[in-house]
Amino acid sequence: MPLPPNIRLGRYEIRSQLGAGGMGEVYLAQDTELERTVALKVLPEMVASDKQRMQRFIREAKTASSLNHPNILTIFEIGHDDQIHFIATEFIEGETLRQHIQSTRMKVSDAVAFAIQTADALAAAHEAGIIHRDVKPENIMLRRRDSYVKILDFGLAKLTERPPASADSQAPTQALFRTEDGVVVGTTLYMSPEQARGIGVDARTDIWSLGVVLYEMITGCLPFEGKTTSEVLASILSEKEPPPLARFARDVPAELERIVEKTLCKDREERYQTAKDLLLDLKRLKQRLEFKAELERSAAPHRDAVRRTDEQTLSETSTRVAARGAPTTALHAQSPGTTQELNRPKRLRVLLLLAALIVVIIAIAGYFYFSRENNTIIQSITVMPFVNASGNPDVEYLSDGMTETLISNLSQLPNLNVKARSSVFRYKGKETDAKTIGRELNVQAILNGRVVQRGDQLTLSLELIDAQTENVIWSEQYNRKQADLVSLQNEIARDVSNKLRVKLSGADEQKLTKKYTENTEAYKLYLQGRFYWNKRTPQDIRTSAAYFQQAITVDPNYALAYVGISDSYLLLGIPDAMTDMLSPQESLPQARAAADRALEIDGSLAEAYASRAHVRWKERDWTGAEEDFKRSIGLNPNYANARLFYGLYLSSASRHEEALRELRQAQEIDPLSFPINAGVGFALYFARRYDEAIEQYKKTLEMDSTFALVRQRLGLAYAQKGAHREAVAELQQAMNYSNRAPLAVASLGYVYAVSGNKGEAQKMLSELKDLSERRYISTYSVAMIYVGLGEKEQALQWLARGYEERNIELAWIKVEPRLDPLRDDPRFQELLRKIGSPQ
Repeated sequence: MPLPPNIRLGRYEIRSQLGAGGMGEVYLAQDTELERTVALKVLPEMVASDKQRMQRFIREAKTASSLNHPNILTIFEIGHDDQIHFIATEFIEGETLRQHIQSTRMKVSDAVAFAIQTADALAAAHEAGIIHRDVKPENIMLRRRDSYVKILDFGLAKLTERPPASADSQAPTQALFRTEDGVVVGTTLYMSPEQARGIGVDARTDIWSLGVVLYEMITGCLPFEGKTTSEVLASILSEKEPPPLARFARDVPAELERIVEKTLCKDREERYQTAKDLLLDLKRLKQRLEFKAELERSAAPHRDAVRRTDEQTLSETSTRVAARGAPTTALHAQSPGTTQELNRPKRLRVLLLLAALIVVIIAIAGYFYFSRENNTIIQSITVMPFVNASGNPDVEYLSDGMTETLISNLSQLPNLNVKARSSVFRYKGKETDAKTIGRELNVQAILNGRVVQRGDQLTLSLELIDAQTENVIWSEQYNRKQADLVSLQNEIARDVSNKLRVKLSGADEQKLTKKYTENTEAYKLYLQGRFYWNKRTPQDIRTSAAYFQQAITVDPNYALAYVGISDSYLLLGIPDAMTDMLSPQESLPQARAAADRALEIDGSLAEAYASRAHVRWKERDWTGAEEDFKRSIGLNPNYANARLFYGLYLSSASRHEEALRELRQAQEIDPLSFPINAGVGFALYFARRYDEAIEQYKKTLEMDSTFALVRQRLGLAYAQKGAHREAVAELQQAMNYSNRAPLAVASLGYVYAVSGNKGEAQKMLSELKDLSERRYISTYSVAMIYVGLGEKEQALQWLARGYEERNIELAWIKVEPRLDPLRDDPRFQELLRKIGSPQ
């Protein structure tokens, strides 16, 4: 019996029933504590009373509740009140995909867009180890205001799993999907062959189900049908293929036929193996469809423009002919003027000359007066982290992001040295006077800001301060709506450059005020992405990628958001004493695709060229990488990241002096950057200048003694000098600060081996091999321990495995000192040749 309105379950007050079915009853409810509307799903008593099933469900649902993805329904709480068990989720005002299919003849472009969002959500869930098991139109919601996709019931499918119906079952399939609104229905029609057989399922099961949904969106019918459950199962398990999409729908692209066919391969080994692979193909198809549509849109306006131009030309010609007599008429009209009136211009000229002389005198006096106060044009500035004065830590991303955007905008200007983000953010939350900052960063001016957000209102207060005198050069307050955030950033950049008296060409003005998106929501999502990306922990980087993806969903042509995705996957794929690695097969294609897309949208984006250069370097495209690095630096010489990774690229190519020159320039732009200062040490290490490398690493540790990556590299530098005791001490600290990160474990194992402590080295080796059974571990790291142990055969085998898996660390083998014992071996020389490291 349905729950009546106004009854309470815990802190939730029932408003009305939304639906009911085998999975339970769904209610609209009010969270009385947090004052928000929620959807409350009450589980059936037959499920709630089964203790074992409930325990299994709670485990599954708790895991699902940890998913943080814009296209997955958020689970707020799993609770119970007396004997009633319920799940509280966000409430989506809209319709199910089932309702949409039944009411609308769907366009191919819309179906592809819905499939992209669904595949993106499934990819995120699969990466977290969660399989939905029940992907169907009833479990896909479309938000009413923007048709945004939300997938429902993660964690619920396993609760209601049953063995598949037997072959002699004659249950009518109509009841499986043709039901009244709000009724939760069965899943046989969307069941994969492996589900139908009752064998184990994996992520490929969800891919099959999404393929069925995509087929249904395009055609309006199902690929596998029957009058009874047994007939449906027989169709799914038979060798018979579904009819092609083109039989039911017009203008279906051949690529879409291929994609759907691959999702519905009955042998799951031939199906898409990951939702990410499916997602990439769908996105490529979407780009082709958009390009085709744009061509079609441009064709008709072009024809209209030709016609309008002909008409305009005819009109202008008539006007010129009609006007030929006008000058004579005008002359006669002016002829009554007197001699006094003719002399008036002479007196005006005299007055104007006197006025101009006065202006010149005032200007000269002002110049000399101003020169006494400030006799130099400002050529260097630091934008300090804007203070979040809203009292709400949840909008910290906004103050940080506005700071970073202004730094990026100003760095585009010629002859202006703008300190990079990582240097200025070392001062965040610290009380430091302007003179100290000016001295430490070597800048003439400092820009301070305070951001206050109150509802939809945004207030930004700015002060430009002379770093030497601490006098305020300029101050301003901006009061805007949040909807005006994008234009506000451009206005600020223009005002600051004017106060700095920077001379701008037309091209410079365009760079300064360039809008990468017109959409405020997309911009805020991008700022949130950068906020988490800058935290540099594996989980935060994954969170940042999700925000960048949301920004792209809101604005598909937001090039900077694609750069953010590329940068996220690059970080997750780089071995680091703090970061869990993705395999090269996971990280590099994602990073490359995002960088390529950014450059398709905006071919003048320095950040995109730098990101693609980094990928090309790790893909061993040495020539392409250098071209992209140079293009990035040419577009924005103040982009420190481009110089950092170009310097490391040059180091890996054994061009050591060039590398250090590039890295020193990066240091000038971003003097307090941990990665750049560590990079200088790294380049010195590869140049075999170990004493200088050790000194550089120690200077970097003065900024942060817990920087595990620097501790690890310092240990290796000590090891090359034979200072094994110091090396072990540093590497043990690296282990502690990084929670035994694989890179630190491998480096310590190597040092134990070369110092003669082979027992401890073997322990480190075993630890890495055990880890490799649960997550990706770099084969390069394992090879290093074998080199230290003197086991050349094993070392070469692991390096060869690294080549096959396209291990990104192999970019360093030309200059890595630890590999010196292998250099005379012909197999190592062959590996070096195949990698193609520049000679």
